[in-house]
Amino acid sequence: MYLTVNHAPTYCYTGGRPFDAGKPTVVFIHGVINDHSVWILQSRYLAHHGYNVLAVDLPGHCRSQGEAPSSVEEAADFIAALLDAAGVARAALIGHSWGSLIALEAASRLKERVSHLVLVGTAFPMKVSGALLEASQNAPEQALKLVNVFSRSTLAPPPSALGPGTWVYGASMALGRRVIASNPRVNVFHRGFKACDDYANGEQAITQITCPVLFILGAQDQMTPPKAAQSLIQAARASGKTVRSVSLPVGHHQMTETPDATLFAMRDFLGQ
Repeated sequence: MYLTVNHAPTYCYTGGRPFDAGKPTVVFIHGVINDHSVWILQSRYLAHHGYNVLAVDLPGHCRSQGEAPSSVEEAADFIAALLDAAGVARAALIGHSWGSLIALEAASRLKERVSHLVLVGTAFPMKVSGALLEASQNAPEQALKLVNVFSRSTLAPPPSALGPGTWVYGASMALGRRVIASNPRVNVFHRGFKACDDYANGEQAITQITCPVLFILGAQDQMTPPKAAQSLIQAARASGKTVRSVSLPVGHHQMTETPDATLFAMRDFLGQ
């Protein structure tokens, strides 16, 4: 469905169910050169098991118009505006990679409006190598290949979110090309990476959330290695937050490489 957010049409996948703001709501936030489709199994399952789902295309990405966010903070403001536009008083936020930083920053600002926070493939600081930043600007096809090599622990997990034997590398390459092509005005690849690299508020933000937080990390993740999430985990625990951490034997795209385990971790956490 489409919502008007900040005067721009914004696409939200609702998991094949009618939107009902009266249900418990879950907002899914994708990462760089992704869109709502990376959450296809998790969002559809929750939508058919009692939740209201909004899997958003961020502004300037694929089906959503508006200016693509140039910072985590800007994107967090968008999430707040999305909840207002949807008429949702309270929601769980689930974010992957760049989306995890957006979800974290939004939760720190929205306080009690966020019921649960799920950070998938997260890290802080989420620094991007200078070579990869430069390639995302000047050689996006080369950068896309590098990202997908480092993001994947296997080429065809049985089964994956898109069905047994899916070529996850090829599917992700196609998605990245589609997202880049969807915005001819702005290089969303470089802009998203720069936003990750610039974000400096993670450890402060995690102390300001008022909800429980779940970390879903990939043991073989080369983009956001599990050790790079430890500062957030430690800061959350030190500030008295309810923290849960799940390690999965995959790389950076837990949603497609271990879709069921990722879903069940989310489902059980949201049910607490």
